[in-house]
Amino acid sequence: MQHDFLQLVRQVRHWLSWLPPQFASVLVLVLAGGAALLAGRMLVNLLLRVPGPRREFFRSLAKGVRQPLRVLVVVIAVGAALPASGISNTGFAIVEQGLLVAVVLLMGWAAGSTLRIAGDLYLHRFKTGEEDNLIARKHVTQVRILRRAADILVFTITIAIALMTFEPVRQYGVSLFASAGAASLVVGLAARPLLTNLIAGVQIAMTQPIRIEDAVIVEGEWGWVEEIASTYVVIRLWDWRRMILPIAYFLEKPFQNWTHQSASLIGSVFFYLDYSVPVDAIRARLQEIVKETPLWDGNVVNLQVSDMKQREVEIRMLVSARNAPQAWDLRCFVREKMLMFLQSEHPEALPRTRLEGDGMSALAGRRPDRPSPQADLPG
Repeated sequence: MQHDFLQLVRQVRHWLSWLPPQFASVLVLVLAGGAALLAGRMLVNLLLRVPGPRREFFRSLAKGVRQPLRVLVVVIAVGAALPASGISNTGFAIVEQGLLVAVVLLMGWAAGSTLRIAGDLYLHRFKTGEEDNLIARKHVTQVRILRRAADILVFTITIAIALMTFEPVRQYGVSLFASAGAASLVVGLAARPLLTNLIAGVQIAMTQPIRIEDAVIVEGEWGWVEEIASTYVVIRLWDWRRMILPIAYFLEKPFQNWTHQSASLIGSVFFYLDYSVPVDAIRARLQEIVKETPLWDGNVVNLQVSDMKQREVEIRMLVSARNAPQAWDLRCFVREKMLMFLQSEHPEALPRTRLEGDGMSALAGRRPDRPSPQADLPG
C-alpha cells in the first residue's frame, strides 16, 4: 500500500514537472496534506455516527480530538509523500524535522484532550445543582484539580520531548545534567512558589479541606469557593467581589469552612431585653415563627437565657437551615418577626433605663440633699 502511495505521488510530481522544481515539490506536499485533511474529516464524521451503547463516548472523543486528529493525519500524509516529492536534501531535512516536532506536539495535544474528555465523562453522573451535593462537589474538586495538574505535566513533557529532537538542545541537556547540582538549585529556587502551589493543589485534591461551592470565611470575608486552579483559588464573596488567594493559603493558615461535612447550619439570633421579659411567651412565639417559613429545615429550634448583665438579659435563639444562605435569611426573618412581636405584645420587655431617687436633680447635676430653687417635681 505504501508503494502504491509513493507511485501515486511520483506520478503527480511528474504531471507538475512543467513547474519550477522546488515549487512543484511543495505543491505535491500541499496536495497530499489536503487529501489527508479530507480523509481525516471523513474519519471524524464516522466516529460521530457510531451506534450502540458507547455512542456518547465516541461522540465526546471525536469532538475532543477532532482538531489534533485532522492535523495528525495531514502530518502523516506529508511525511509519507516526502521521499517521492523530489524536494532537495536541505528542504527534506527541514521538513522532516518540522514534521517530527509536529507529531510530538500533536501527541501531547491529543493526550491533554483525552484527559479532559475522560474527566468530563466521569463527572457527567454527578449533579452539583442539587441541594445536598456534598459527594458531587467532592468528585468535581478532585477531578478539576488533578486534571489541571495533569495538563501542566503533559505540557511540560511535550515541550521537553519536542526540544530534545534538536541536536544542539540535546547536547545542552546532557551538559546541564552533568552539572545538575548547581542547576537544580537555581531552578528550584526560581520555581519554588510555582512548585509549592502545584504540590498544595494535589494535596487539596486528596485531603479536600475545601471543595467547589464550599461556603468559607477567609480574611474576615464570607463567600463561596468558585474556582480551584493549579496555583490559586477564587472566592466569590457575598457582594459578588472576587478574592484571589494562593492555593497554599488553605494548607498554611486557618479558615472557616461551613460546608465541609454537611451544608446544614445552625444560626443564632441574640436579643438584649429587660428583666421583665416573658421568656415562655417568647419561646412559644419562636416556635410559631419558624413554622411560618420554608427556610427552617425542621431540626433545631431553641431559646435560652444565655447571660444576665447589669441592665438587661441576653436571649439566644438557635434555628437550623439547609445551607448557609438559607441560614442567614432565616436569622433575619426570626429577628424581624420577633422584634414586631415584642413591640406589639410586650413593649415592657424592650430594654429600658431606670432612674431612682431625685431624677431631675441628678439630670441637672445637683446633689439630692440640696433643695431646688424651682417648684417641687415628682421624683
